[in-house]
Amino acid sequence: MHLSYCTNVHPAEDLDGVIAQLHAAAGPIRRAAGLDLLGVGLWLSAPLAARLANETAAPARLRAALEKEGLEVRTLNAFPYEAFHAEVVKLGVYRPDWTDPARLEYTVDAARVLAELLPPDGEGSISTLPLGWREGWDAAADRAATDALVALCAELRAIRAETGRVIRLAIEPEPGCVLDDVADTVAWLDAHRDRVDLEHVGICLDTCHLAVSFADPRIEVERIAAAGIRIVKVQASAALHVEHPGAPDARRAIAEYREDRYLHQVREQAASGPIRIDDLPEALEVLPASAPWRVHFHVPLHLEPEPPLRATTEVLEAALDAVVAVQPVDQLHVDVETYTWSVLPGVDADHPVDLVDGVAGELRWAATRLAERQGQPA
Repeated sequence: MHLSYCTNVHPAEDLDGVIAQLHAAAGPIRRAAGLDLLGVGLWLSAPLAARLANETAAPARLRAALEKEGLEVRTLNAFPYEAFHAEVVKLGVYRPDWTDPARLEYTVDAARVLAELLPPDGEGSISTLPLGWREGWDAAADRAATDALVALCAELRAIRAETGRVIRLAIEPEPGCVLDDVADTVAWLDAHRDRVDLEHVGICLDTCHLAVSFADPRIEVERIAAAGIRIVKVQASAALHVEHPGAPDARRAIAEYREDRYLHQVREQAASGPIRIDDLPEALEVLPASAPWRVHFHVPLHLEPEPPLRATTEVLEAALDAVVAVQPVDQLHVDVETYTWSVLPGVDADHPVDLVDGVAGELRWAATRLAERQGQPA
């Protein structure tokens, strides 16, 4: 079992910046969490991935920084292409999508970089967007995306033959995308298994996204297993739950989470099925608020929001139980992914967040839960 945290919480997008954040943040986080070795789920911007894949000296500099800080890399986050900490990201995080050759090129670069960084005994993973945003997606887009994934599988097989390193793509279902939830993703992969190599492509189970869909973790994990699809990694994250969104105190509390950088999809648990709204400000204006809401806002795993809001940590815990039940524990990779620290209510230039303390707290929380599932003392 492997535990890491995703470095998309940090803004650096060039090599010097990434190395600096390993020294200033990742190493101190490892020490504060009390870990001898810490995994980092590296987010590399597309330009940096291209540089690392094509220059001889650059990967060595990165490896040296990782080794100095007691860090290892078994997974990359190749969902955001670049500018993930721009003033406004919103729908930009889904571009380029899998119809654009730039997405394939970026992911191949990421795979070649990961092959250089993996520990000797390691298999690796790369998480990616669920094809693209749903609007404008048609049969031609689906064919283009399928062709791109077929080409990626060929590259992953070539890397395996050249290096002996197994690297798998982890498609990450997300509300509002072509593959909105686990059921969509399983159905798509199953329908395309004659072309897409499921030995090298599986699912990234983001437990915030899972919670937003109001899905039952056990049912969804069993759905994946029954289809013969691999859960390549679990992104440990929690969403916001609002039990009574029409109540004035709940309305005021959830409104504090409106912000301009990221998209915060909302689902209302209506009797006929979830009502879907693409962003929190719109939901506050148009949703009837007559049933519970789930909001795609990654909240820290160990910090429960103030009532009447709560975090969906029970979904995360149930998902871990379900995954452990269907695949060997030693294959489980859990990547803590709370990228929203800088946009939490109350955080600003005058009140910055202490990322070292915050992420270390999340890792201690996650390590305790994982040890429980391995039958080890916390």
